Amino acid sequence: MFTFCRLLRIIFIALRYRLDELVLSSIKHPLAYGLLRIVRFGRPPRTPRGVRLRLALESLGPIFVKFGQVLSTRRDLIPLDVAMELALLQDRVPPFPSDQAAASIEAALGASPHTLFKHFEVDPVASASIAQVHFAVLHDGREVAVKVLRPGMRDIIEQDLALLAVLAGLVERLAPDGRRLKPRQVVAEFDNYLHDELDLIREASNCSQLRRNFSADKGRDHLLIVPEVVWEYCATTVFTMERMRGIPISQIERLKDAGIDTQELGRKGVEIFFMQVFSDGFFHADMHPGNIFVSDQPETKGRYIALDFGIVGSLSEFDKNYLAQNFLAFFRRDYHRVAQLHIESGWVPPTTREEELEGAVRAVCEPYFDRPLSEISLGQVLLRLFQTSRRFNVEIQPQLVLLQKTLLNVEGMGRDLDPGLDLWKTAKPYLEKWMHERVGLAGLRRQLDKEAAQWAQIMPQLPRLVHAHLSRPALAPELNLEIERLRRTQEHTNRVLMTLCAILAAAVGVALWALTRI
Repeated sequence: MFTFCRLLRIIFIALRYRLDELVLSSIKHPLAYGLLRIVRFGRPPRTPRGVRLRLALESLGPIFVKFGQVLSTRRDLIPLDVAMELALLQDRVPPFPSDQAAASIEAALGASPHTLFKHFEVDPVASASIAQVHFAVLHDGREVAVKVLRPGMRDIIEQDLALLAVLAGLVERLAPDGRRLKPRQVVAEFDNYLHDELDLIREASNCSQLRRNFSADKGRDHLLIVPEVVWEYCATTVFTMERMRGIPISQIERLKDAGIDTQELGRKGVEIFFMQVFSDGFFHADMHPGNIFVSDQPETKGRYIALDFGIVGSLSEFDKNYLAQNFLAFFRRDYHRVAQLHIESGWVPPTTREEELEGAVRAVCEPYFDRPLSEISLGQVLLRLFQTSRRFNVEIQPQLVLLQKTLLNVEGMGRDLDPGLDLWKTAKPYLEKWMHERVGLAGLRRQLDKEAAQWAQIMPQLPRLVHAHLSRPALAPELNLEIERLRRTQEHTNRVLMTLCAILAAAVGVALWALTRI
């Protein structure tokens, strides 16, 4: 019932904000265009299309807001006026009343915010789809940001996810590529990540992990700043962290006025992304411009600041190795290796001919090399690869959906910072170094160090285990005799059953013959 009502609400919102105009402007087939013209009503809307789309997404709730946030970074795929308006979704979502925020804090932490903090700003500084943020000062003088979950979010998200699950089932059954795209598994992955985002304790732990990954101990603190978690003021609906000061990554002119090298910033952004994915297997997966700042403080000037850790991605060792080899093969234009990797990983049927897949990948990727990022759309490359993959029944891997989304966000921010940034040349040296460390002598030493503790326990036991095995030489012959005995018993049983079946068939035949003679 909830799903049906939600679907009706989506249709109502689409008609209310005249989104049919957006559909009409993109329809090329005359029959489909004619049908839409029939259901169209009223005068042409006076409000700009980008504003109408933004308002509709805000009305529909958090899942649709996040969809708009991703679209806002893809100015090569959507009109500029629409992208600029959707960018407002990143920090201008209408806030919920401050008294509700205070009530949530008191329910979670056991006291009102005016008691817990030396100073608490009633008006939120930012409001997003899942939560809003208030600045505060602790009694020891530390400045913090307090994130409070929106009331009633879980019920709204459950309804939207139920609707998405129904739509995914229809796509899987009715669409030609439904099974290959695994829409229900993709929705299930999205379900997990959204529910993780509703638990602010989990978000705080994500923040803490990312802070360790970019700590001074690892020599990475010059790349990315991650706020410190104030654990004593955290709960499932409240997340308190160190207050960060900086310039939003989308405000390019402010960055330049502050003396920050935007070209260097773009290069560092690509390095940070690949470092998170391949070195750590743990990456910030919500890197739209509203969540990324740049420090303008003298001691940390020019460093990235990460915010909002509700959605993170993780990759297994298999995924990391497979992706790194694929990226390097693309960078080296080794399309034969790309085809081999797809077959070895099981992403395409084992009967796929390598040379056919190699030729298809080459036709998609070759035209894009040796061109600056301003002339390359990774989104368009992925789209063409997707279209090509239909011929080979390539299966979409749900665990990589977040990685694909994050890569598109990184590309969008890189284009804004430095239109001439070459994504391929920036990433290639890092990946080559990473692969060398993985498969070279350094990688071997690292694996030996990792397994040393386990081997230290096993090695002293080896002589005893070998002696115990050799002291039982008759075990194998005994097993062979038992297997032979079971085989003969099975053959005898089969002969008995066949004989009984023959007798039964003969008896039935005689009975039927006797009946015909009566």
